[in-house]
Amino acid sequence: MSTTRPYPPGDRPEPGGDSAPPAGDDAEPAMGRDTRRLGFAGESGVVPLARDFARQALYAWGWLPAEGADRRAAAEDVLLVVSELVTNACLHAEGPDEMWITCDKKVIRVEVSDRGAGQPAPRTPHRAGRPGGHGMFIVQRLCLDWGVVRTPGVTGKTVWAELGAPA
Repeated sequence: MSTTRPYPPGDRPEPGGDSAPPAGDDAEPAMGRDTRRLGFAGESGVVPLARDFARQALYAWGWLPAEGADRRAAAEDVLLVVSELVTNACLHAEGPDEMWITCDKKVIRVEVSDRGAGQPAPRTPHRAGRPGGHGMFIVQRLCLDWGVVRTPGVTGKTVWAELGAPA
């Protein structure tokens, strides 16, 4: 499911707001949530950088090392969604600006901001045998929800995706 709704009540404000998540590996515990931010300015190899950053967060939150196949699959799904969102920003939006990853007890939210004007969407119809164009289809299949947030008067967008925590 794709939506272009604003953040649910109580979620962090849109990028550029006064209370953006802290930089680097710092965490912001709020209402049982932990948010981490990664800036991409001047970085190369941003997809592996983003995956490593997300992996470190998953270790900090106890998702890794995974106990059992379900927990391992859930952690791998998060890393795959991170890869797809950052790759799409590289391919279609001049690269990512920042990534946020937020965890509460039930949901992990991944957000990637960029300066692109395009609207991500799964390729329709999806053809599994065709090369390329699978990123947003994968995100749609793995996530509880995903969407795009745009701030009026600001170039770019934030693409977000939410995944359920393993039981």
